Amino acid sequence: MNIVVSNVKGGVGKTTTAVYVAASAVERGLEPVLLIDADRQASSAEWLDARPIEGVELEEAPSERTVARAMERHQGLAVVDTPPGDERITRAAVERADAVVIPTRAGGVEYSRVVATLELVPSKVPCGIVVCAARLGTNDLSQTVAWWESEQVPIWGIVPERVAIASGPEARLSREGVEAYSAVLRRALRNRPR
Repeated sequence: MNIVVSNVKGGVGKTTTAVYVAASAVERGLEPVLLIDADRQASSAEWLDARPIEGVELEEAPSERTVARAMERHQGLAVVDTPPGDERITRAAVERADAVVIPTRAGGVEYSRVVATLELVPSKVPCGIVVCAARLGTNDLSQTVAWWESEQVPIWGIVPERVAIASGPEARLSREGVEAYSAVLRRALRNRPR
């Protein structure tokens, strides 16, 4: 199964989401898990170099051809961290996806970038939004959830701000983060090919 983590906008939590979803998959016993870093910035690769996750293999694939090849030949679960602003690589990944996770943040500026990402996802591919770095109990979060519900776009998860603050290569994966992203993984797995 291929789970693609994508948003055409940068800085929304794609790498954090990809790493945590991969770690959650290992915790659920879904090995082998391959984390495919399709971003030339190699943020996922840097993270795993600094703090390897037992059971997660890494493949850097920063081109249309390499990401397609990695997704097609992998046996097991692959999680793809796509780059911001590179529609060709993103399209190559989402066309091979079994599910697409779209990280975003609460607030009005994010809507148009999520819509642009949704437009890249083939109609047969299930997708859902994860609101990352969410300030729980705020109007921004309530309005964001209400907006996507009115647009009939499923929300697969809401990840508290404290998880995002404590993430990155220099930090250990938090228990709260693994639990939050396990819920996202469960939603994506509902669409697992048989």
